[in-house]
Amino acid sequence: MATIDECRAALDTLSGNLARADGSVRGAAAMDRSLSCHITDLDRTFTGRLEGGRIRVDAVSPGPPATKAEIRLAMTGDDLVAMVAGELKFAKAWASGRVRLEAGFRDLLRLKSLL
Repeated sequence: MATIDECRAALDTLSGNLARADGSVRGAAAMDRSLSCHITDLDRTFTGRLEGGRIRVDAVSPGPPATKAEIRLAMTGDDLVAMVAGELKFAKAWASGRVRLEAGFRDLLRLKSLL
């Protein structure tokens, strides 16, 4: 099972990947939205913002998200680490229910180029 530190490192790596992206991926990542990522097996939630093409983590708290972020993710720590490492494709994990993504319709359309 991935640790909270490994999950934080994965989010930092993802943020760096987004910052280095170009084209439509860079454009999609450039939105400014609140973000939460609930790590279900550790019952911890990372909260922060997707802004300027990066993910900024502001806090880690126990349990599910206390407030409703504009973009909400939920998955196990192992799945987060595997997706960032390129070992698990988001589309496959989402289609099988291993990853949950909730956002407004327009945000989902913009995020699809990231997935």
